[in-house]
Amino acid sequence: MAVVIPGLLRGSVGAVCAQAASRRLTPSTLRRLTLSSVMKSQRKTDHLERTADVVRREVVSAAKVCGAADESPSVKRLRLRVADKAFSFKAGQWVDFFIPGVSVVGGFSICSSPRLLEQERMIELAVKYTNHPPALWIHNQCTLDSEVAVRVGGEFCFDPQPADASRNLVLIAGGVGINPLLSILRHAVDLHRERANTGRGYEIGTIRLFYSAKNTSELLFKCDQTCLTFQKNILDVVSEFPEKIACSLHVTKQTTQVSADLKPYITEGRITEKEIRDHISKETLFYICGPPPMTDFFSKELESSHVPKEHICFEKWW
Repeated sequence: MAVVIPGLLRGSVGAVCAQAASRRLTPSTLRRLTLSSVMKSQRKTDHLERTADVVRREVVSAAKVCGAADESPSVKRLRLRVADKAFSFKAGQWVDFFIPGVSVVGGFSICSSPRLLEQERMIELAVKYTNHPPALWIHNQCTLDSEVAVRVGGEFCFDPQPADASRNLVLIAGGVGINPLLSILRHAVDLHRERANTGRGYEIGTIRLFYSAKNTSELLFKCDQTCLTFQKNILDVVSEFPEKIACSLHVTKQTTQVSADLKPYITEGRITEKEIRDHISKETLFYICGPPPMTDFFSKELESSHVPKEHICFEKWW
């Protein structure tokens, strides 16, 4: 189920699903979400303001919640089924998240890979608890079979073509900034499996993930803790492809003993510029997502180390 809203590639500022309050998102309901109804709303929200100049798809697609679990004490993971074949995304992109009855539009990065959508018509999101209405709804009101709508946006993505030159990836994440980077990691793993199994497709180089959080309980997607996900998490893919993928998990306020299975990967303290500089090469792309001070720091450090700007990609999500 989808509606195409012409002209909304940039600068959408309306709460598309406000008029769908207390109603099912049937095909006829979605079709009524025309450009004029979107633009009637004068209320700008933080996500829409921040991304007003960012390219987004025209298609708004209905989605149904088909799984939910606590990923950490403060983060809930959602699995959504998006049956609409017109809905697609690139690894690293986010969705505008429309909730019937909630006038504020959410913005959440997809943490699953494009292949999961292709094979299962599923996407996954991980949303931190805040007092922002969409996040509150996800944590307090969302249930199985809840109906929402989603639209893809964002220019932070990894989408290599089969004939492109092989690149190494360095992924630098802070907190829930891991979401788009996990999508990129999972996509890179899918590409590597395809190449290994068929001899065709894009040849990925090495992948190094640097990920920082307050403590190990707030390190998301460390390993598969529930049956919710269809896809392997960080330590699973590191174990599967140790010659290809490595990770360094940083904790800044750890107060309890680190479990034995995590200990080999854990470093106490923040990610340092030296760690990142050790991986600079002309074949390496850097993707950064985290709090603005962290993103600013590493992007400037890389530029000062003469990494080409086109090899530095970052997403400021707060």
